[in-house]
Amino acid sequence: MSAANAAERAFVFEDRDFRRVCKLIHAHAGIQLQAHKRDMVYGRLVRRLRALELERFSDYLDLVEDDPEAEVQAFVNALTTNLTSFFREDYHFGALADQLRRAYGERGRGGAPLLIWCCAASTGEEPYSLAITACEAFDTLTPPVRILATDIDTSVLQTGARGVYPIERIEALEAQRKRRFFLRGTGPNAGMCRVRPELQALIEFRPLNLLAADYGLRNRYTAVFCRNVMIYFDKATQYRVLQRIVPMLEPDGRLYAGHSESFHHATDLVTPCGRTVYRASTRTGERDARSTKDTANHAPGQA
Repeated sequence: MSAANAAERAFVFEDRDFRRVCKLIHAHAGIQLQAHKRDMVYGRLVRRLRALELERFSDYLDLVEDDPEAEVQAFVNALTTNLTSFFREDYHFGALADQLRRAYGERGRGGAPLLIWCCAASTGEEPYSLAITACEAFDTLTPPVRILATDIDTSVLQTGARGVYPIERIEALEAQRKRRFFLRGTGPNAGMCRVRPELQALIEFRPLNLLAADYGLRNRYTAVFCRNVMIYFDKATQYRVLQRIVPMLEPDGRLYAGHSESFHHATDLVTPCGRTVYRASTRTGERDARSTKDTANHAPGQA
């Protein structure tokens, strides 16, 4: 940071403050901040200092550390990047449609719905893209699919649950998709659009931190979309998250990652089976089988 930039700043933000921010966001969200993100950190957190009528970042960071229940969520929300769009990296959605039809055919009609987990839902464009894909795959607004949409940032989840967006957000979509899946605002809502209620009915929005000790999820998922979130984690954190997610895949489930994410360091957990698409590795299955066998061999009442 130049001396000129420092002089222009109304709030004291020293090197040690930035180091504390890096340590705190890594501990709470797994995010690794690089040195060039310092200005971004200042710009995002300074709003909290103003809201709390604080003058020094050190005082604010003391608050985050001393009273985490009160401020950690706002701290994480401020520093979380939420770049998203409808049908971002669209090659995954055709693959998902094929997977859903195949999985439903194997399960048979009348079975339980196919479950999809969107790990980084942001403002909702990705889970709604998943819902649209499911509707198109089965040619109905009530497909046999349910979607869990989670994110660490509680403020963006509220936007996703509302399902209301500026009309510019859907400009790139085909006209048929716009007509079928969105309602255009009129009068005071002109310039806005809302996703159809049938899409909203397919999705549950819920806060979840991928670093949490217990996700609170007990289902198996046909597909898990964990895209463009692992790039903010170091390799060790990525591996720990994969250790949690992979066992929640159905036997033929798929993990969809972002275009710049690769898991060469976790080949014992996942195996590539498409363009940044993964399945549980054979070794993972063998390890799970051994674990199940060991549990049975040491069940209560046995030696």
